[in-house]
Amino acid sequence: MILSILVPIALVLGLLVMSIRILPEYERGVVFFLGRFQAVKGPGLIIVIPGIQQIVRVDLRVITLDVPSQDVISQDNVTVRVNAVLYFRVVDPEKAIIQVEDYYNATSQLAQTTLRSVLGKHDLDEMLSERDKLNNDIQAILDVQTDAWGIKVANVEIKHVDLNESMIRAIARQAEAERERRAKIIHAEGELQAAQKLTEAAGIMSTNPQALQLRYLQTMADMATTSQSTVIFPFPMDLLKGLMGSKADGATKGSA
Repeated sequence: MILSILVPIALVLGLLVMSIRILPEYERGVVFFLGRFQAVKGPGLIIVIPGIQQIVRVDLRVITLDVPSQDVISQDNVTVRVNAVLYFRVVDPEKAIIQVEDYYNATSQLAQTTLRSVLGKHDLDEMLSERDKLNNDIQAILDVQTDAWGIKVANVEIKHVDLNESMIRAIARQAEAERERRAKIIHAEGELQAAQKLTEAAGIMSTNPQALQLRYLQTMADMATTSQSTVIFPFPMDLLKGLMGSKADGATKGSA
């Protein structure tokens, strides 16, 4: 008599325990009734009839997906290995479960192929210097293609672009040549500016001979302070003509 009462009670309690589902705030449950989609439920307490209803849990938090290293041939025929990290989340649990078999694996495979496709359209220099633009391009493409799966791609970041040793040495030589080119340009610009200033100074001195004489005397004074015992310095003909003119005037006055 007691056994006949306890068995149904145990069965009812067992079914009740199996029917109760508790979903946290970051999860939703996609409920199917006899194989057909019924509703998206949660968070909180959910009652599911065993054998008749099924529930699939979906995490709504941002998922970090590490894209494996991919061999990419750039537009200038350079082979590199590139890996990236992808951040995405499920925004429509119904589509994420019904429209694709495994949305995590599908997103990973799509990210790998998109990474190779986008980077293959750019040169090596663009891969190294324009990562923000490439990240945005990959993110935009993935976001459009995964929209049918109820997935939102939040961000894509290229982590590493690995080169072989020969390419690293070639880039180092290129950087060194670029530095030498810039140094020569800066030196040439300095010479041009100095020549322009000297030309301006020569123009001023040509209109004022006294300025040229003062500059000559200043240079002679600077040379006298050096430790050299003998200094050869050109003597301006203008000063010589001035001296010759003063002597000729003195001789004329003496004869008069």
